[in-house]
Amino acid sequence: MSRILKYEQKNTWIDELTGVTKLLFFLLWSIVSMITYDTRVLLVMLLFSVVIFKMSEISWKQVGTVFKFILLFLCLNLIVIFFFSPYQGSKIYGTRTEICHLFGSYAMTKEQLFYEFNIMIKYFTVAPAVLMFICTTNPSEFAASLNRIGIPYHVGYSVAIALRYIPDVQEDFTRIKNAQAARGIEMSSKASLFSRIKNTATILLPLIFTGMERIDTISNAMELRRFGLHKKRTWYSERPLKAADYAVMVFLVVFSVGALILTFRNGSRFYNPF
Repeated sequence: MSRILKYEQKNTWIDELTGVTKLLFFLLWSIVSMITYDTRVLLVMLLFSVVIFKMSEISWKQVGTVFKFILLFLCLNLIVIFFFSPYQGSKIYGTRTEICHLFGSYAMTKEQLFYEFNIMIKYFTVAPAVLMFICTTNPSEFAASLNRIGIPYHVGYSVAIALRYIPDVQEDFTRIKNAQAARGIEMSSKASLFSRIKNTATILLPLIFTGMERIDTISNAMELRRFGLHKKRTWYSERPLKAADYAVMVFLVVFSVGALILTFRNGSRFYNPF
């Protein structure tokens, strides 16, 4: 079975970074991309995201399905924004340049296209950071890194278990899906879309019970090992910060500050080319 969003060790400089560095990258990259609407900043961030994602050597089979869902949600979001606020771009940029009339009171404007173009860039800027963070971060090492910066190890261990649980959920889903298909429930492309959605929904209940059973097993095992009895613990996968980690952190802070200064230089977070 091809698992998506699964951590795989590779020989890249990104894999050599600690979990704290990757978490800082994910947080700062997401925060800056959410705050700014400066197209120049977003394009530079998009370029960095694509280059770094390429350097991480993450295979398409790991993220392809998730990326398709992101594209679907992006398209729905852009359509909904246009139908509920077709002139939001004109309100933001203070001008209205109509390209063509569509229907009723709806008209396509350059300002609206530019506004939704910025939203699209935001998605493509954040998505690689999220996928890279999940697929290149060792859950155990990440938990140790969180504990090192002061986060209680109970929280760090819970995050590590959650990251490891993603592939297990996929495996359970596929196993239940195959069992349903063996009983004559059609879930392939041969069935209609409505039938596939309906039949897939029947998997949720067994999947939930399977997940609860696994949670109960893990909880009992941790309790038997007296997990959480002491305030501190040692970590087998703990790694010290290296020069590359400090260099990346410095770059992230400098870039984030510079991006926010450029964004708010004219008193607005929107870049106005009109």
